[in-house]
Amino acid sequence: MGLTAKIRTRDGWAVSHGVVTVTDMTGTQVLRTETDAEGAVRDTTELAPGAYTVIVTAVGYAPAASSAIVTASGRAEVGTVTLARQGGTELPPPGPWTIDPVHSSVAAVAQHLGISSVHGRFTEFGGTIEIAPDDVTRSRVAAVIRAASVDTGNGMRDTHLKSADFLDVERHPEITYRSTGVTAAGSDRWTVHGELSMHGVVRPVDLDLAYLGTGADPWGGTRAAFRATAELHREDFAMNYNQVLQAGIAAIGTTLKIELDIQAVQGAFLPTA
Repeated sequence: MGLTAKIRTRDGWAVSHGVVTVTDMTGTQVLRTETDAEGAVRDTTELAPGAYTVIVTAVGYAPAASSAIVTASGRAEVGTVTLARQGGTELPPPGPWTIDPVHSSVAAVAQHLGISSVHGRFTEFGGTIEIAPDDVTRSRVAAVIRAASVDTGNGMRDTHLKSADFLDVERHPEITYRSTGVTAAGSDRWTVHGELSMHGVVRPVDLDLAYLGTGADPWGGTRAAFRATAELHREDFAMNYNQVLQAGIAAIGTTLKIELDIQAVQGAFLPTA
């Protein structure tokens, strides 16, 4: 006898802080219980046969209601109730996540000669993500990129980018980013507000972030995937070098499009094996 149910997020994660309220057809509350650490409800209170409404609430999620029929045995099996993040947005389970550089990419695209694009990437970087448990807007991101790891597929161009004309890696070996806030921007989309330090200059930079979901990996861990973009202007970071061709066209555009594809592993550290 009693009520059984499972409370999950859209990604299938257990909601361990859910409250389940049962009302009869007159709207009278007949049962109130909470989910356990596995997001399950196993209440043994005997209910009279009939129709009931089950309402599930949890901090940070939109309430969900469903109908339940109690049989002559006094048992009501609600099944799985899925909760959506407040505002329709989702994020991974709370706690620390560590960026996996082997399965992530940090890329930049610049216009070249006014007719095509030059694609580059940084090959050495790392960072952490902290998903806040109750208010996801308090989540934090921190990342460090080794400036000298820039790679555009052309040795001469890479040497120039590392020079004082651009990144000046001898004086400024690291590029860092620290978030200052997060706001929802739509279903499964977020804006990460933060400060980027590059070439000795610190500027506010927003990341347009899409959360792509979570899943198990072959090594026994759990991974979350994100994609983010941003637009930077070189002059904002005191990188004013430019070569102007005879036609008046800049050899290298002043705007950079940043493209991030990130995999993060649940936990404060990357697995060692």
